[in-house]
Amino acid sequence: MYMNSGSFGLPSQLAIGPAIRTAEAWHYPDAHGLVARRYAERGYISSDLSTHADGSVVVCSAFEGPATVGTIAVRYDSAQGLNADTVFAPELCELRSRGQRMCEFSRLALDQYVNDSKSLLGRLFHLAYLHAHRLGGAELAVIEVNPRHVAFYRRMLGFKVCAEARLNLRVNAPAVLMAIDLSYMAEQIRALGGSASSTAVTRSFYPHFYGAGDEAAILSKLRQ
Repeated sequence: MYMNSGSFGLPSQLAIGPAIRTAEAWHYPDAHGLVARRYAERGYISSDLSTHADGSVVVCSAFEGPATVGTIAVRYDSAQGLNADTVFAPELCELRSRGQRMCEFSRLALDQYVNDSKSLLGRLFHLAYLHAHRLGGAELAVIEVNPRHVAFYRRMLGFKVCAEARLNLRVNAPAVLMAIDLSYMAEQIRALGGSASSTAVTRSFYPHFYGAGDEAAILSKLRQ
């Protein structure tokens, strides 16, 4: 897939597992290295995955000590557009014409030795959501995924297909454009966030997101 938090000094689940935080510029090479390695293992090209220093990208990463073990990037829509415009420009122009503020989730990668990948993915996506929606004001998030992963993103997070598979030359593999209304994500987080240890049964990732108290504490830290 081309999409492919303990560090806040807060209580409860924030202190469990890898530290999740907004990466600083000096962490970017490690995030890029993780993405490049994981993409190469799947036969994808990763020559165009560097983070541009244009103020439109936020990188969220998971750390075990100094090592980056997970990462996801949020790119805000701007005059330069989104990475997905390279393949899906007509569809993205149509979405923009509806007046919704967009962002893009991309460069998702986890180290293969990570324990409890569901929890880590949930917390990474939650931090990405906070930057995109609560801080950045984005209303819609788009992703490019391998066709094999469409069912996963639909079932686990609620993304919907916006365009069928086309060749993505940036990774030399087919890609499908998907999108999610971030207000829907907010609803799911309110309903299910922080409930992974409960008896509630759901196939989505949302129980692995932070609960309301932890989300509020993270937002307070991010706004400082």
